[in-house]
Order: sequence, then structure tokens, then C-alpha cells
Amino acid sequence: MSRQLSIAAFMMRYGHHVAAWRHPETDLLSNPFKVFREQVRSAERACLDAVFFADSVALTGAPSLEPLTLLSALAASTENIGLIGTATTTYNEPYTVARQFASLDLLSDGRAGWNLVTSDNAAEAANFGRDQHVAHADRYARAREFHQVVTGLWNSWDPDALLDDKSGSLPYDPAKLHKLNHRGEHFAVAGPLNVVRSPQGRPVVVQAGGSETGRDLAAGTAEVVFTAQPTLAKAQAFYADMKRRVVEKGRKPESLKVMPGLFAVVGRTQTEADDKFAQLQALIEPKAGLALLGRMIGNFDLSPYPLDGPLPELPETQDGQRSRQQLLTDLAQGENLTIRQLYERIAGGRGHFTVVGTPEVVADRMQEWFEQGAADGFNFMAPALPGGLDDFLTLVIPELQRRGLFRTSYTGGTLREHLGL
Repeated sequence: MSRQLSIAAFMMRYGHHVAAWRHPETDLLSNPFKVFREQVRSAERACLDAVFFADSVALTGAPSLEPLTLLSALAASTENIGLIGTATTTYNEPYTVARQFASLDLLSDGRAGWNLVTSDNAAEAANFGRDQHVAHADRYARAREFHQVVTGLWNSWDPDALLDDKSGSLPYDPAKLHKLNHRGEHFAVAGPLNVVRSPQGRPVVVQAGGSETGRDLAAGTAEVVFTAQPTLAKAQAFYADMKRRVVEKGRKPESLKVMPGLFAVVGRTQTEADDKFAQLQALIEPKAGLALLGRMIGNFDLSPYPLDGPLPELPETQDGQRSRQQLLTDLAQGENLTIRQLYERIAGGRGHFTVVGTPEVVADRMQEWFEQGAADGFNFMAPALPGGLDDFLTLVIPELQRRGLFRTSYTGGTLREHLGL
């Protein structure tokens, strides 16, 4: 096939299921870098495009590592796989983000990607001297200008600015180094950046917004969109909408990869897969499930409401993800779910495309979405580490390779080459 799937692994310390840390095989005390290093090396052996690390600058559930530090260590421990990390535009400055990701891109020989987010966790505000989270519209206005500044800084250096000439006064051509001199509503940044270009030119830009404002931002800035889509029909509608928006921005549709999240529990038989999933579901602690739902539905406290009663009517979130709030509200109302049933439903996939089955079943569903205009690839969300990722890499990836849907070896060295951008 000329067109193949793009696949990344969305890494979390214990896995994506809210009860993954309680799984009998989970090691709670190991050095997290060593755990991630082995898992990322496994993903590289399977030729995945990239690994992806989300981030929050507040404690939400399990503790986590700062992603740029982690990815820099992983860059030295790998050779081919892409390295995508999250940095919020709400609680950072553009020069710092541009410098960090340009450095990661250079030291990894062009394998870096920046996941641009506006922060959906209201608890982050208190760690940065604010009484409340920045309003939704303001976050996105800042994000647009933030992206403009970062990409402008990445373009400070022409591709041939460095010189291999020791007779001159500088190791670069000053005429090929450019000041930014940006002055806008949110930022004033002179530049130039003090990090040169990598083999892929600049990091790949990733975005994960699903609201109207988020989609517009992604269409104008992103090369990859990670999205939560629970059904084929919803994924097809989102895919068509994003490709249309990209064209309206003057870009080619293939310049944006749409990669929905995929939460898959894999077993050699259907019974084995069902048993693995049931084991995780049985480990859900109600307070944890309720906290997860409250945060994901817009940072609301649902504890006053009965677990076995209906989801209450909630106002539109001002500091959370509006697209995820709508997705979860539609799910609860469409299937008449109680609060308990809703948090049990999202405890693993968190609103993403979910499959429980054999390697053939998982590959069938992935192929269906890929061929029916719903996805260019997937961001795989392992239920629990290490077993959940190992099952996907050793069982599902070979099945996709047999079908000609996924590579058997890397053909280029940069993340942009892996993704075909």
C-alpha cells in the first residue's frame, strides 16, 4: 500500500486505565525513567512513529516527570523513534519553549515534536500565582500568538547559516541569522533563537483541541492532531471537518495527520481480552473514578451527587475541555448512564476509541477507521504498563504489518519523515 498508518504510543507511568496502578503486575516503586526507557525501546523495535507524553503542571492522580527532561534522556537511549512532548502555552513563555524543543530536536537528530496545549486543568493556576484558570477564549488567543512566536524563533536560522570555515570571525553567516522583533498583544520577543536548526528543520507541531476554537487553532498551526472520538461516525465527521479547515487555511489536506486515541485491551482469544479488561474494571476505586470524571467533564465537583443517579446538568466549562465535556454529556444522555456507569465507561479510554479483543479484531477496527475516512493513524493508549503496550506491539503490530498497513523498518531518520509530512 502507498498509504500506511501512522502510530504513536501515548505513554503514562502506570497506564491509561484509572486503576492501572492497582494492577497486580504494576511496579509502583521502580525508577520511572527505567520503566519508560524499556517501553520506548520496545516501541522503537516495533517501528512506531513516535512516543507521546502529556503533561500537567499540577498533581492529577499519579506523579509524573517533566517531559522535556525525560525526552532528552530518551533521545540518548534511542535512535529512530519520534519524541513528542507537551508544553502548555498558558503557563510558559514562547522563547523558553522554542529553545527547549529546538534543543531536543537537535540532540535527537530531528525527532522532536511539540504538543501545543492551552491547559485544561484548573488546579494549575494556583501554581503560577493565579486565583483561577485563564478563561477559555483568552487561553486560545494567547496560544495563537505563542505559536507564531515559537515558529518565528525556530526560523531564526537559515538551513545553511552554519559555516565550516575557521578563517572568519564567526562560525555562522550573520546574514542568514534573523531577529524576530515580535511585539503583539501577549508577547514581546526580540530573538533570534540561540539554537540552530536540526535535520528536520524544526520540531513537528501537534495539537489536541477538539472544541470549535481548538479545531480552528489546529487547522492553522498543527501537523498532527490527537483527538478523542468514541465512534466511527463521530471520527469520520471530525476527520472531514479538519481536512476542510486545513484547505480553507491554504494548506494541503495531507499536511495534517489526524490520529485519534486508541485504547485497546488485547488477548490471544476474545475471552482472554475480556478477562483482562474485567480485571482492571474491578479495581476501580469509586473516589478515583469520580475524580477522573469530574476533571474530564470540565473540572466540576460531582461528589454531592448520588453515584447511581443521573449526571446533573452542568454549565459550559470555562476552564476545562469543552469538546470532552460535550462528548461525555452526549454519552451519558444517549445511553441513560448513571454517574457510576459513566466513570466506569471512561475509566480506561477516557472517551477515546476503545476496543477489547484479539489482534485480528483490533487490527480490523483500525483498518476500518483508516480506510473509511476516520483516521490517518492512531495514538495508542496502553491500559497498563508494561503488559498493555507489550501486547499491542507483539500481537497487533505484526498483524498490521502482514496486511501491509504498517512499516516493517524505518526508512528515514526524522519524525517528519516517519509521519510522511
